Amino acid sequence: MIDTSAFQDKTAAYYTLGCKLNFSETSTFGEMLQNMGVRTVHRGEQADICLINTCSVTEVADHKCRQAIHRMVRENPGAMVVVTGCYAQLQSEVVSKIEGVDLVLGSNEKANLIQYLNDAWLKKQKSSGNHLLEPTALHQYRSVKTKDIQTFQPSCSRGNRTRYFLKVQDGCDYFCTYCTIPYARGFSRNPSIESLVKQAEQAAREGGKEIVLTGVNIGAFGSTTNETFLDLVKALDQVEGIKRFRISSLEPDLISDELIDYCSQSRSFMPHFHIPLQSGTDHVLKLMHRHYDTELFANKIHRIKEKMPHAFIGVDVMVGSRGETPEYFEESYQFIDSLEITQLHVFPYSERPGTSALSIPYVVSDKDKRIRSKRLLDLSSAKTHAFYEHFIGNEAEVLFEKAARGRSMHGYTSNYIKVELPASISKKEYDNQIMRVKLSEFNYDQTAFLVTL
Repeated sequence: MIDTSAFQDKTAAYYTLGCKLNFSETSTFGEMLQNMGVRTVHRGEQADICLINTCSVTEVADHKCRQAIHRMVRENPGAMVVVTGCYAQLQSEVVSKIEGVDLVLGSNEKANLIQYLNDAWLKKQKSSGNHLLEPTALHQYRSVKTKDIQTFQPSCSRGNRTRYFLKVQDGCDYFCTYCTIPYARGFSRNPSIESLVKQAEQAAREGGKEIVLTGVNIGAFGSTTNETFLDLVKALDQVEGIKRFRISSLEPDLISDELIDYCSQSRSFMPHFHIPLQSGTDHVLKLMHRHYDTELFANKIHRIKEKMPHAFIGVDVMVGSRGETPEYFEESYQFIDSLEITQLHVFPYSERPGTSALSIPYVVSDKDKRIRSKRLLDLSSAKTHAFYEHFIGNEAEVLFEKAARGRSMHGYTSNYIKVELPASISKKEYDNQIMRVKLSEFNYDQTAFLVTL
C-alpha cells in the first residue's frame, strides 16, 4: 500500500546515464512521483529524493555512474538516494557500499520502484536517517539470473523533452561476446501491441506529435506475444494525432524487406534508420558473435536507399575490439566508406568483466583506439556534410523542440536533418510545432542548417 500523503510537497532530482530507453524509464518514474505530489527540483535546490538511472555499457559508463551517485549524495545531504539501471543490476554490491545510497534496485525491482521507495521512505522516517535497509534486503536481487529477469516496466513519456519515448521491448537474447546487456536486462520480452497503441493514443491526447520507439533489441519485438515488429509498426501507423514515429535502433538481421517497403510508404514512420554494424569485417563480426555478415548489412543499406533515397542512416561502430588487427580495421574502414550512410556513432571497445570476449587474443592499445576513432569520426563528419549538402535550398517540415537554457531552438526534418533557429526569432510557442522552413546555410560548426521561417 502506497502512502501518497507522505510524499506531498517533497522534491526529487533525477540523473540518467546511457541510452534513450533509460531516459524513457526515468521520465516515467518522474511522472509517477509527480502524481504522488512530488515535484522536480529547481536549479540549485536540494532534493528530498534522488534517483540515478545507470548504464554499464563500458568501463567509462561505470565510472560516470559512480561519479553521478557521489555528486548527488554530496549535493543533496539527507536525501533518499535510489540507484537503478544496468550498473545497479551488475554491480549491486559496489553501489550499495557507496556512502549515502539508500536503495539499490535491479532490473526486476525497478518495475516496482514506487512501492520499494514508499516502504524505504516510511522506514527512513522512523529511523535516524542512517542506512535504512538491512544488507540482505539491499542485496536481495544480486543472484538473479538472466532467465529470472522477467518484469516489464511500461514507459511512454517525454519528461522535460518535446518528443515522447515509447518503450516497446526490453532485454536481449543475442549474447554478443563483448556485451553485458542480457545479464543486466534479461532475455527479450515485450507487452502487447494493443497496450502500446493505447499508450501512443494517450500521448496524442496530451498533444504529442512525435514518438520514438525504444528498447534494447526492438526488432525482436513479439517474442513473448506471438506478434511481429512489422505488426506493431502497422498498428502504430494508424494512431491519429501522432505525426511522426522514429525507430531508435534495429539489428540489421531483423530489418526485413517488408519493413523497409512499408516504412517507405508509411504515413508517419520517418525515413530515418539507426543500425548497429560494430565492425566492417566478417572475421571480427564472427568473433563478436554478431548475427549477420557485411554482405547482409550492405544489402540492407542498399534496399533502404533504393526505396528512400533521402533516408538518414546512422550506424554504430565499435573500435578496437579484441581481435581487430590493423589489417582488419583497414578492411572495416574501407567497407564503411563504401556505404551510403549518413553518420557514425563511434565508440571504443571496453573490457567488460564476465564476457567471453576476454578470451579472444590480440588486444588493441588505447592509443590505437584513439587513432582509429578519430579516423572514423572524420569519415562520419564528411558523410554527414555530404548528405546535408544535397538539401541546401530545399524546403522541409521541422518539429521544433524546446531549447536548453542559453541555446538556439532546434528541430529535425522528417529525415533527421538538424536545423537551428537564430535566437532572435526563437519563441517558446514554437516548441512541439511542425513548421515549414527553408534549409539555407550551415551553422558555424557545420552541424546543422540555420533556417528562416
